[in-house]
Amino acid sequence: MVKASPAHDLLLVERTLDGDFDAFEELVERHRMDVFRVAASIVGPDEADDVAQDAFLRAFHKLDTLRGDSFRSWLLRIAHNRALNVLARRKPDLVDPVEEPQRLEGEERPRQDPARSLEESERRARLASKLEQLRPAHRSVLVLRDLEGFSYEEIAEVTDSPLGSVKGRLHRAREELIELLRRNTYDWELPDEP
Repeated sequence: MVKASPAHDLLLVERTLDGDFDAFEELVERHRMDVFRVAASIVGPDEADDVAQDAFLRAFHKLDTLRGDSFRSWLLRIAHNRALNVLARRKPDLVDPVEEPQRLEGEERPRQDPARSLEESERRARLASKLEQLRPAHRSVLVLRDLEGFSYEEIAEVTDSPLGSVKGRLHRAREELIELLRRNTYDWELPDEP
């Protein structure tokens, strides 16, 4: 498979519009993990597959409306919006923002002290619960930037927001999260406010 690039994505889009469905399958394969992570960051991993499938289906049917030069950003915007719609229809579930890294087949899991493992698991659950308390717009920019490593420009495209709004939301989201975490500083070793 050719390394993902915006130009190659656009070539695959053109081929799909000309009836080459294998080209769309390649687009799905290239971007499915990004779409899944964006969806999971908003609705949680249990519903992320459904949101991702819906996003790809919508993208396929609306492919002729793609404007601009970034299929990836357009697709992630669709996934982001679908996830927000799902979230709006239900009470949010816990999102586990810290996933264990995948291991190669046959690679042994390092031994860990059971008490330490339990403590880390509880910390992840508490962090997820704090993230859940953020407004969806704040949570999504925070996860996209700090956990997924998206650039501000990519987040602006995905969330269909002006760059300044993204930076402002991210700043407010971080402040809000820090304040939530300060409520149990024993967990996070954050200094009290000066």
